[in-house]
Amino acid sequence: MGKTAWIFPGQGSQYVGMGRELCERFAEARIVFDQAEQSLGKDLRRIIFDGPEDTLKQTVYAQPAIFVVSVALIKVMEQMGLSPDYVAGHSLGEYSALVAAGAITFEDALALVSARATAMQRACEANGGAMCAVLGFDAQTLEEICAGVSDGVVDVANINSPGQVVISGERNAVKTAGDEAMRRGARRVIPLQVSGAFHSRLMRSAADEFEPYAMKTPLAAPAISFFPNVTASLTDDPAQIRNKLVEQIYNPVRWQLTVERMLEEGVATFIEVGPGKVLTGLLKRTNGSTVGLNVDGPDSVEALAQKS
Repeated sequence: MGKTAWIFPGQGSQYVGMGRELCERFAEARIVFDQAEQSLGKDLRRIIFDGPEDTLKQTVYAQPAIFVVSVALIKVMEQMGLSPDYVAGHSLGEYSALVAAGAITFEDALALVSARATAMQRACEANGGAMCAVLGFDAQTLEEICAGVSDGVVDVANINSPGQVVISGERNAVKTAGDEAMRRGARRVIPLQVSGAFHSRLMRSAADEFEPYAMKTPLAAPAISFFPNVTASLTDDPAQIRNKLVEQIYNPVRWQLTVERMLEEGVATFIEVGPGKVLTGLLKRTNGSTVGLNVDGPDSVEALAQKS
């Protein structure tokens, strides 16, 4: 029988109302929301359940919100006796993955997520920036294009799947790189509705601000095999994981490679745990024959438990 991986989504997967039905049906989920509101001192439940969307999509709310919903799902799934062989998360999703792996407590991870979100929003406000998805183009050539742009900072930010790469940086430089990719044969270049240049050098100040929080937070070796974004290589050393959490803020998310490495390890089923189906869609583009499931509410959790 093949192995199972739980994968966790990042910023952009949030939507108003996520987690509501889960909380209505499962005490484990309600406990997670209660702990989050007590720790953060914010009415997070109201913002997640009722919006408005413009508030929820702000980095300082979106990141804790997605994390809390993902962990609520983890706790419900664990209570049902479910567990993975491997975990990984896309950007913010790494924190959910580390909770699932037993490497960090929910409370400590929530504090890190909140500090990360605040630092990243501050960097966005200071530096601005833009991101766009480049479709139908290879990552290596796009990296060469970014390196050759002379009118500002632009970096490859996410290597999501074959033919889907995201670039990030100063607005003019991102446009220059996107135009050059189109000239060389890219299928489409799609500007993303984001508040800043995530996973680029413009986020270095956010990483510097976040680093002291990461260094002082208790972290254990994961009990479940964990793939960090920066290297897409199995890591169980807490010191290395701390460093990678910091580096990840201004380095690319190597998601395609992460999925490919998991496939090499014998993973046959990927379960996306959290709001939305972004990672399930990317999985199909990377390997169309692999089983990808999405768990984001009570019905899908119970259906998964019945299959297992």
